[in-house]
Amino acid sequence: MLKKLRYLHIDLKKNRAYYLMLLPVIIYFIVFSYIPMGGLVIAFENFWPAKGIFGSDFVGLKNFMDFFHSIYFGRILRNTLVLSALSLLICFPLPIVFALLLNEVQNLRFKKSVQTITYMPYFISLVVLAGIIIDFTSSDGLVGGTLMSLITGSKVNLLSDAKYFRGIMIVSELWQGLGYSSIIYVATLSSVDQELYEAAAIDGAGRWKQTIHITLPGLSPTIIIMLILKCGSLLAIGAEKIILLYNANIYETADVISTFVYRKGLQEFNYGYSTAVGMFNSVINFALILITNKLAKKFSDTSLF
Repeated sequence: MLKKLRYLHIDLKKNRAYYLMLLPVIIYFIVFSYIPMGGLVIAFENFWPAKGIFGSDFVGLKNFMDFFHSIYFGRILRNTLVLSALSLLICFPLPIVFALLLNEVQNLRFKKSVQTITYMPYFISLVVLAGIIIDFTSSDGLVGGTLMSLITGSKVNLLSDAKYFRGIMIVSELWQGLGYSSIIYVATLSSVDQELYEAAAIDGAGRWKQTIHITLPGLSPTIIIMLILKCGSLLAIGAEKIILLYNANIYETADVISTFVYRKGLQEFNYGYSTAVGMFNSVINFALILITNKLAKKFSDTSLF
C-alpha cells in the first residue's frame, strides 16, 4: 500500500501540469453528475418541494410499483423499444456505409462538398428542425400534401396519424445525423495503412475484397465501441424532439419513457413518480451497456472497459 502511495506521489509530482488541466473536468463531473445523484432518493419518497428531500414522506418502492402497474407502462415501454430498435437497425449502420462510400471517392473536392452538405443538418436548432418537420408533414406541406396526394390521392396531416410518427422520427434522425455520425468512421479510415491496399492490389484483390479484408477489420474496433455506447443509451430517446412534435392524437406511438417523465414531473408535479420512472430507465441502460461490453469482450478484442 505504501509503495502504491509512493508511486502515486511521484506521478502527481511528475505530471502536475496534466492533473491541473484535468482538475476543471473532474470538478465539473462532481458538481453536475455525481452530487445530483443524491436526488435519486426522491424516487422513494412522496416528494414535495416545500418539505425538501429529507422532509418528504418515505414511501419505499411505491412509485416503482405504481409505474409497473400503470395502464401506460406497456405502451411507453413498447414505443421506447420500437423506436430504439429502429434507430439501432437503421441509423447506426448507415453512417458506416456512408463513410465507406466516401472512402472510395477519389475526387477530393467532390468528397469535401458531400461531407459539408451532409454535416450541415446536424447544426440546425432542434426547434427549427421541428418546425420544418411540422411544415413538411402538414396537409399543405411538401410531404403531407404534394407527395401523399401523388401516392394516396388525398392530402394527409402526417403528425395527426399515429402510424406515421415512427417513420417521421427515424427519417428526421437519419437526415440530421448521417453526416455527423460518419465523422469518426471517416477519421478512422484515414488512419488505415495505405500500403495494405497497395499490397492487396498487387495480389489481385479488387476494391470489394480490399474493403472486406482491410477496411472493415481496420474499422471494426471503432464500430464495436460506438455500438456499445449506442446500446448504453438505447432507451434514452430524447424527449425534446418528440415533445415539439407530438400531440394527443399520436400518443399511441409517440409516447416514450422520457416524455412520460416530462409529463408526470413538470406538468403534473408528481416528482417522486417521475424520478422513479427515470431511474428505471437509467438502470436498464446501465445494464445494457454492461451486457454489450461483456459480449464485445467475449467475441472480439475490443471493449469499452
